Amino acid sequence: MSAPLGVGIVGMGVISDTYLQNLTSFPDVKVVAVGDLLPERAQAQAEKYGVASWGTTDDVLADDAVELVVNLTIPQAHIEVSSRAVAAGKHVWSEKPLGLDLAGTKELLRAAEVAGVRIGSAPDTILGPGFQTAKRAIRDGVIGRPLFVNTVFQTQGPDMWHPEPAFLFANGAGPLLDMGPYYFSALVSLLGPIAGVAARGSRSRTEREIRTGPRAGETFTVEVPSTVQVLTTFEAGQHGTHLLSFDSALERHGIVEIHGTEGSIVLPDPNQFDGRIAYVKPLGVLRDGMSFEQEWIEIESQGTVVGRGLGVLDMARAIAEDRPHVASGELGYHVLDVMLSAQASASTGQYLEIESTVAPVPLLADGFDPFATTR
Repeated sequence: MSAPLGVGIVGMGVISDTYLQNLTSFPDVKVVAVGDLLPERAQAQAEKYGVASWGTTDDVLADDAVELVVNLTIPQAHIEVSSRAVAAGKHVWSEKPLGLDLAGTKELLRAAEVAGVRIGSAPDTILGPGFQTAKRAIRDGVIGRPLFVNTVFQTQGPDMWHPEPAFLFANGAGPLLDMGPYYFSALVSLLGPIAGVAARGSRSRTEREIRTGPRAGETFTVEVPSTVQVLTTFEAGQHGTHLLSFDSALERHGIVEIHGTEGSIVLPDPNQFDGRIAYVKPLGVLRDGMSFEQEWIEIESQGTVVGRGLGVLDMARAIAEDRPHVASGELGYHVLDVMLSAQASASTGQYLEIESTVAPVPLLADGFDPFATTR
């Protein structure tokens, strides 16, 4: 057994709490350093979670004890920080999206391959017991051969609750790039690569108002479509419809339905690590007076529910075991390609073929226990 993998975390925003809570509890990794543009914020998190070293991004990248860097910076900085980590000889786990442009993201993956280090990309909700259990059920044939999918994320928008919502309506965000990684990562992991997309987008208004916090009442510009509808065609022949909206009075999200030759299944919210899994079988013949009600067959998820950081843990174990990790950089790149192509399709009205592809996404091993010592 080798020592736990040394982890350094860069970016001490709100999401860092979840990562630190989990990563400091897994025996197979050890958080050895944290960094931020504001070193005092890194110091506060280091003291809160018992991390020995803190400082700036440069300090984390220069630390020889750091073998893998967790990049929790803002999306606009993802490629820069991840590339610097690769240049320093570190593996990288990046929050979503992996990057904001295909050229820079492709170069990051190429540089990592040359350097002999790995890239992982959020979301790691696909490693949660809910999704893993549903994927096994589909693999085992509960709905037969998958035919088509439907996903829905519709909400009034984050300006209803976020005190600084403008960045979520700026270039590089919107519902497509903010929420799309969860839905498209889940579907690609289940059904394989997406071959092409067609999309339409709209903005309900060009300016929106901050509703809460110290800046309540101020307005900001909406730079990207706040509603996007996407049609996808998968390489294996399935197709899907996907709604992503910040404009809906009706709150409805986390809907993932997969329909097959022998049934239909509902999956957990892809932004969560667990949730309801259930399927129905075809009714068969309907005659006068027969009920249209269908019996839902519930599936209990198997595994330990933890949260963000599972992708980092899986990378650490995969490095030690010399196997592919689940939430790979190649998956993150393909999903980014899908989303940017959908964005372009919404602007041009054209059906666009996806240039990238990705190898089949592996399942976690049976009995995956985050709190076991395996290294």
